[in-house]
Amino acid sequence: MIWTPSPNFGERKLSVSMLVLHYTGMQDGPSAIEWLANPESGVSAHYVVTEDGQIIHMVSEENRAHHAGKSHWRGLTDVNSASIGVEIVNPGHEWGYRPFPSEQMDALVPLVSEIVKTYSIEPRNVVGHSDIAPARKQDPGELFDWQMLARLKLAVKRPSKNPVDPGWSDAAFLLALGRYGYDIDDGRAAIVAFQRRFRPENIDGLVDGECRAILWSLLLEYEGGPAIG
Repeated sequence: MIWTPSPNFGERKLSVSMLVLHYTGMQDGPSAIEWLANPESGVSAHYVVTEDGQIIHMVSEENRAHHAGKSHWRGLTDVNSASIGVEIVNPGHEWGYRPFPSEQMDALVPLVSEIVKTYSIEPRNVVGHSDIAPARKQDPGELFDWQMLARLKLAVKRPSKNPVDPGWSDAAFLLALGRYGYDIDDGRAAIVAFQRRFRPENIDGLVDGECRAILWSLLLEYEGGPAIG
């Protein structure tokens, strides 16, 4: 682990209950690290994981890094205060989005495991930037291997055991999505973020039976069933 401090941090106002995963979305790793360490950028993360598996530590976990921006998750709006932020080097959708190398994922997994263990973070609170800011962000994106984390009980797995379509209207689906944790002010953006996370092979922004069934299963597991009309 390489200590490369960023000046862009503040005091936490909440205890840590979340882990937010990002991609850097810049042309290369050194440029991203330089930007996160630049006081003029105003942004930072606690850690950066490079493509060859190096871990760069930039903000002490006791401090509030500036990684989430305007965001929302399960009613929480000061996500920066409540989270650890990890940037994963990848050029992102703007600069040539590509799969995350095995060396990078192999370094990320023990880092995530240690953070989750240290703060007793529940799987539903291990999220992507697009989950907490669906109208603004796409990262870490549809190529990120969430299932790898899920198999290790570090993130929510995609439901697969005969999910049932509850037949909700689109409006009811959005209410259910809000209950699960998403900001639904921009309904289509929230649907896209949900698909990017739980059905990455088809991100069309349309509610269908598969989307309804996945969300129904998630609510049954994490909310004891949805109170949705």
